[in-house]
Amino acid sequence: MRIEYLNLSRIHNSIRSELDAAYNSVLDNEWFIRGEYCLKFEEEFAKYCNVSYCVGVGNGLDAISLILKALNIGSGDEVIVPANTFIASILAITEVGATPVLIDASYSTLNIDISQIEKKITKNTKAIIVVHLYGRMVEMSAVSNIAKKHNLFLIEDAAQSHGAMQNGKRAGCHGVAGAFSFYPGKNLGALGDAGAVVTNDKSLAERVKEIANYGSKEKYVHNYIGVNSRMDELQAAFLSVKLKYLDEWNIERRRIGYIYCSNIFNSKINITMQENDFNSDNVVHIFPILVEERERLFEYLNGLNIQAYIHYPIPVYKQAAYKEMNWCDSDYMITNKICNTEVSIPLYPGLTNEEIKYVCSALCNFK
Repeated sequence: MRIEYLNLSRIHNSIRSELDAAYNSVLDNEWFIRGEYCLKFEEEFAKYCNVSYCVGVGNGLDAISLILKALNIGSGDEVIVPANTFIASILAITEVGATPVLIDASYSTLNIDISQIEKKITKNTKAIIVVHLYGRMVEMSAVSNIAKKHNLFLIEDAAQSHGAMQNGKRAGCHGVAGAFSFYPGKNLGALGDAGAVVTNDKSLAERVKEIANYGSKEKYVHNYIGVNSRMDELQAAFLSVKLKYLDEWNIERRRIGYIYCSNIFNSKINITMQENDFNSDNVVHIFPILVEERERLFEYLNGLNIQAYIHYPIPVYKQAAYKEMNWCDSDYMITNKICNTEVSIPLYPGLTNEEIKYVCSALCNFK
């Protein structure tokens, strides 16, 4: 038996006829950028997220940076962001000329340690970006209270949390805006690159859309120094097909996550998992386990034909790209521990019960 970390064909084969029809429809329509399919998906995704506006953009990184640009955040401003995240969350901040202020992780959730946020707020702080990492939502009421207290913009990086819901509200609509990535491996993935910004602020949505279109609302009239970041019609059509199945797929992800948490136990080594709360807050984009002997576990799993993955082996504060920031190891001890011990095990819709059982047995028997 070979178990891949991710097998997208099991997702796509079940809806192949619909994807084929979407492709043919776009091809026949002969309009490929920001046409009726993009507008359709924007309306559908806005409704799904229970927000007023959605703007389709090129990718998840652009979604964050466009929000920051539309909020006039730039040079001299500081933006609070978790240290344990994919680099895109930080790249967006430095792309607009602002300074990222990193907050260490909580070991129980692997998300931002909310208790440390207020300590890092200064007169230059303009926004807080939270990242719902691995599909698990940050406790938004607590962060929202901090943002309101200090008059800060609250932005959600929801690139890994499509469909997650907390206190009756979807991921992406708890702050001024939410940024989504539709990279193919996401819970809602395109068949290429794509992203979106969701918001209830009409003027913010209009600025995002304008900046993303070369800074132009009217052709050849440019009000902003813009960029080219537009969702193409083909990806929008594919996403409209897949959006219909997102809740069903997320339920399946939670089911598999619950089985893992309930059945993985090893008295010989310490395997740490996130808190076992597979409710609607957690759409289980990634299932991370923390193991001290990671390299040996990798070899063991590979020997059993189980493909594992690592998110993210080198924390952002140690990346050569940011060596001039002089971030200090001692400020990010939990993040460093997570990055040194994290292993992601296979989890996706279509994983069979036999395969799930095989992964559980392998981890239970690791010596």
